[in-house]
Amino acid sequence: MGERIEVYEETPSPELQETFQPEPWLRGTLTDVPSLGRAVLHALQLADEDIRKWCYALSDEELNARPYGLTSVAYHIRHVARSLHRLLTYAEGARLSEAQFDALRAEAEPDANHKDLFAEWTASIEATGRRVRILARLDPNQPRAVGRKALPTTVGGLLVHIADHTQRHAGQAITTAKLMLALRNS
Repeated sequence: MGERIEVYEETPSPELQETFQPEPWLRGTLTDVPSLGRAVLHALQLADEDIRKWCYALSDEELNARPYGLTSVAYHIRHVARSLHRLLTYAEGARLSEAQFDALRAEAEPDANHKDLFAEWTASIEATGRRVRILARLDPNQPRAVGRKALPTTVGGLLVHIADHTQRHAGQAITTAKLMLALRNS
């Protein structure tokens, strides 16, 4: 019990390794939040920890690089940060603003700098946590509409999507970051 089983062939460099602790959902935290919201918050916490572990050491050039045509690490980090705001807007029953559409259009710009990128990431994760705590207290079956076509979903559907969408893009950012670190070291 408590023994870590390594499931990846590669291991982080010594400067990236941290003391092992279980994933957020196994830490017994956030017990004051209803289970659906707690699961979303734990997924966000895990994404935040993993993004910081694998991506924070990258330079501006590495964050914006597109090795072998892959999407950049910066894109995935920006996309998660900004999509969280959009998805929560829908979950709250509102429509997107022009500023949100402008931010969406700028996600792939190859001009990210480390300081601003991680400031945006941190602010988004913190704001999302506050908003999810409020939404988690609503009936998850409340209907919501997404996009200009007003596609039907629910508060719960949006919360689940927030968790899985965040994890998907965090994984892509981390895979590209690992490639960038390997290229740096070769």
